Amino acid sequence: MDIGRPALARLLPHPAAFAAVSGLLMLILTACADHSQPGDIAQIEHMCSSCHGVNGYSTSPTFPRLAGQQPDYLVNELKSFRDHSRAERDAHTYMWGMALRLDDQSIVLLAAFYARQPPMAGAGGDENRMEAGRRLYRLGNPTTGGPACLSCHGERAEGAPARGDLPSTPRLAGQHRDYLALQLKIFAANARANRTMHDNAVALSAEQIDLLADYLSSQ
Repeated sequence: MDIGRPALARLLPHPAAFAAVSGLLMLILTACADHSQPGDIAQIEHMCSSCHGVNGYSTSPTFPRLAGQQPDYLVNELKSFRDHSRAERDAHTYMWGMALRLDDQSIVLLAAFYARQPPMAGAGGDENRMEAGRRLYRLGNPTTGGPACLSCHGERAEGAPARGDLPSTPRLAGQHRDYLALQLKIFAANARANRTMHDNAVALSAEQIDLLADYLSSQ
C-alpha cells in the first residue's frame, strides 16, 4: 500500500522537534519529581491532561482519548513507551520522556484511573459512509478476505481485556477520526510493531482506512 511521502514523513522522528519537546518534558518531570511518587496519580494525571485532556477527554486529534480505554491496553502501551519498543514519531516526541519516570505501580494506577472514566460518545456522520465503515468493521475486507475488526476489538468497538496468551485490544469507538486513520497508516508502514495489525492495515486502501476511521469515531 502506497501511503505517500508526506504521510511517511510524519511517521518518522523529526530530530529538532524531538529535542525541543523532550527538553521541555524533562524540565516538567524534574520539577515534579518530588510529587510523582508511586500512587500519586492526581499529580501524574494533571501532567497527562495537558495533552490528553482532563480525565482523558482529549480535544486534539494528535492525542488519543483515554477515557474508558481498556486498562490492560494502557498498561502495555505505557510500558512500551517507557522501554522505547513503541517508536513511531509521536511516541518519540511526546511519550518517551513522559513515561520514563513511571514505575509499574504508577502505570497500573494511572491505567485504572482512565479506564474508570465514562467513554466519550461519537459524533455521528454521513449515513452512507457509516454503513460502508460498519460493513468493513463487522464483515472484514471484501477485497482481500481480511478478518473483521470486531473479532478482536468487540461488537461495539469497546476493545477487550487480555485473555490468556492474547493481549488486550484497545477501545476504538469514539476515538478521534484523524488519530485512528493515522494509526492505521502507521501500522501499514510497519512503523508501529504489531504483526497482526500490519497484515490487516497494509491490505486496506486509503478509502477503506477513511471509512473505518469515520465509522469508529462516530460510535
